[in-house]
Amino acid sequence: MMQEPALSPVRATRQRAAIENALERSRVFMSAQELHQELKGSGRRVGLTTVYRTLQSLADASRVDVLRNENGELMYRRCESRRHHHHLVCTSCGKSVEIASDQLETWADQTARRHGFTAVKHVAEVYGLCSACS
Repeated sequence: MMQEPALSPVRATRQRAAIENALERSRVFMSAQELHQELKGSGRRVGLTTVYRTLQSLADASRVDVLRNENGELMYRRCESRRHHHHLVCTSCGKSVEIASDQLETWADQTARRHGFTAVKHVAEVYGLCSACS
């Protein structure tokens, strides 16, 4: 009987470290392209494909938050919390705040059950202007 190949761990590379460091420094959500431009601007040689792959692997490992902006583009930010949460996002400066809401979770679960849905996942983001931009 053949053995399944062992899953290889995520490789720690110079490029991956540069991407993770840039995410660690940023307090706003960034697109892959924005992150790539920031890395290029700081002299880091990281390909755009590497940025996309790394962001996807970090998202799969729940190490970055992911949301879609108003144009439908995926935006990424380092997770501050390992718990399920949502975000308040400033549409002007990009500042974001992680929020948790038991009321929202209860509403989503009850609504899903009422309509016969199970194994429900949801995303809820709130957009507006932060106090500094108001």
